Amino acid sequence: MLIREEIEQREADTLSPFALAAKNSTGRVLYEEPDPIRTCFMVDRDRIIHSKSFRRLKHKTQVFIAPPGDHYRTRLTHTLEVNQIARTIGAGLNLNLDLIEAIALAHDVGHTPFAHAGEQVLNRLLSTGFRHNENSIRVLTRVEQHKGRKGLNLSREVLDGVLNHSGYSRDDSGAATLEGQVIRLSDKIAYVQHDIDDSIRAGLLTIKEIPAVYLEVLGDTHSKRIATLVSDTIYETRKLMAEGKAVRVAPGAAVEQALIGLRGFMFKAIYTGPVCQAERTRAAFVLEHLFSYYRRHPEKMSQVYREIADQEGLERAVTDYISGMSDAYCISLFRDLYIPQSLVPGAQKNNTADGQ
Repeated sequence: MLIREEIEQREADTLSPFALAAKNSTGRVLYEEPDPIRTCFMVDRDRIIHSKSFRRLKHKTQVFIAPPGDHYRTRLTHTLEVNQIARTIGAGLNLNLDLIEAIALAHDVGHTPFAHAGEQVLNRLLSTGFRHNENSIRVLTRVEQHKGRKGLNLSREVLDGVLNHSGYSRDDSGAATLEGQVIRLSDKIAYVQHDIDDSIRAGLLTIKEIPAVYLEVLGDTHSKRIATLVSDTIYETRKLMAEGKAVRVAPGAAVEQALIGLRGFMFKAIYTGPVCQAERTRAAFVLEHLFSYYRRHPEKMSQVYREIADQEGLERAVTDYISGMSDAYCISLFRDLYIPQSLVPGAQKNNTADGQ
């Protein structure tokens, strides 16, 4: 028996009947011979980690653009926090942790530079609109390359979880698997709590400004709030599992309402507040000028994006190119293209006054 088959049998013997065992995956769009050691979801996780789009997350903004200091979250640290929270919930519910991890690591690879400011700009500039969850699917199925083919050819359940991780509503069915539902909730738990932490660090928020009604339910510290949300989700969902009811991964009503309320407070106080709005205005200026430049000079894009331009149109190619950039690379390009610089040889090395 192959090692992969041993792992698959172990999953079948031990995972919850509500979990998705790897051997029950509906597979990939393009058939591949199974790996002798890794399950399909383990293979997916490894492909994502080794992708260029995953590595670029370390230089993409979470909320605040280029904040001073090393302790603010980036899109990569957000992804790792989502993974950690989701794996804990998944372990408590006895779900497939490999599938959870693959979705968690991939869920934000389609995010733009400058966080949601970049998403709003590209949504306005692209005639068909732009949403980061849909763009994550595009990155994973078209822009990334694997073995000379377009896309990473991931399992359908991973792609479903990525596509359905965004938004938060009780009426939205979300992902097809419980593992995907875990990511959807873990994303909200992670960003609401760590954005509070970063906002306090930035001096934009104090704990006293957060409505006490939410803190009384969730806790008055970062770790207490995460612990409450994670543990309540596990206990409430296990209750539904034991009753054999249609399972929705969520905390109890009181805890969920506190999370929804806290998320709404953060939108008003921080995400649409004056500092983030001012940053969005500046980010929009940079992205709009880069979008215009590459529409006029597609030859300046790398080969993969020129091919997309030939096959799917220039607007789509420029969007793909810009959405993949890190914040620092965007700013560097803008500086090189639009900020006046001396072209006199040696001028950058010798900037002392004449005769001195």
